[in-house]
Amino acid sequence: MAIGDIPGLTSTPELSETAHRVYAYAVNRMRFSPEELEAALGLPAETAEQVVDELERLHLVGRIINDDRQLTPVAPQSAAARVLAPLENLLRDLQLTIDRTRCQILSLEPEYHAGAAHLARIERVELVTDLASVRAIIQDAAHRCLNEVLTAQPGGGRRTEVLAEAAARDEEMLARGVAMRTIYQHTARYSPPTIAYVEHITALGGQVRTTGDRVRRMLVFDRSVAVIEVQENPDAALVIREPNIIDFMRATFEQSWLRGLPFATSVDRAQASAISDDLRQAIISLLSLGMDDKSIARRLGMSDRTCQRHISDIMSRIGAKSRFQAGYLIRDRQGPDPARPPDGAAA
Repeated sequence: MAIGDIPGLTSTPELSETAHRVYAYAVNRMRFSPEELEAALGLPAETAEQVVDELERLHLVGRIINDDRQLTPVAPQSAAARVLAPLENLLRDLQLTIDRTRCQILSLEPEYHAGAAHLARIERVELVTDLASVRAIIQDAAHRCLNEVLTAQPGGGRRTEVLAEAAARDEEMLARGVAMRTIYQHTARYSPPTIAYVEHITALGGQVRTTGDRVRRMLVFDRSVAVIEVQENPDAALVIREPNIIDFMRATFEQSWLRGLPFATSVDRAQASAISDDLRQAIISLLSLGMDDKSIARRLGMSDRTCQRHISDIMSRIGAKSRFQAGYLIRDRQGPDPARPPDGAAA
């Protein structure tokens, strides 16, 4: 920015070579007139007047009080003080303005840092309420995943179109060497589309297990991003990028994984018995908590009718006439499965 561009500040003229000559002539005379410059220095009258004006603007010459056609030289230090004083005052005012404005702006630093911290927290735990956006986030995380994906899917069997979308995404990750582990509930073993999906994925290297009790729907990609369900809104999800929360989710997944049974698409009698025992134990535990049939069915991913059939069978085994009596007998009896008949006894 040039000096003349600063508001209230005019540019100062440069001292010409002719002005140098005239000033040198003046200090050797102490007083002179513009008319004598033509004879002494060979300057035309018009040029002499212009040079005198230049020296006067710079306060390097001054008029004699009693004869304004006579001029006298002024010391350069005094001239500089007079010329630069307005500029120095202006710069001083500008510096004060700069300092004051800087202090006012910097006083907002605490609010900025508090807001930045809040935004960072929002970015690490983000509520996404649009299903299309949730799917896009999952697709992007799957595309970026390099090492491991953990999936927990409650609610029994999954819809065919959902499985088709998952299969395409999972095939691409498995082809890149990503380790994949999935947990379903036991009731998913009775869903033909889910069985077909598991056969396909396990053939490509994925691992699938099932568990009796409910698991929270979640996907964990590497250790960088996780997506979990929002119970009140099936179209929404929480997207988590906070490492400590993701570590907790992975630990929870590992606990369910250790309790789970391998999802074999052809089940032998021993495994079928283990699954049946696991489901019955889960129902018994929920009955002892006083949960109703619909809540138990929803938690275990089975239909209401199937759940009621299991509960009726359990009540018959323990000799209960009502749900209240069943809850009392379950809590009163010892052992892991009060509804299981003794070894060798008839059901």
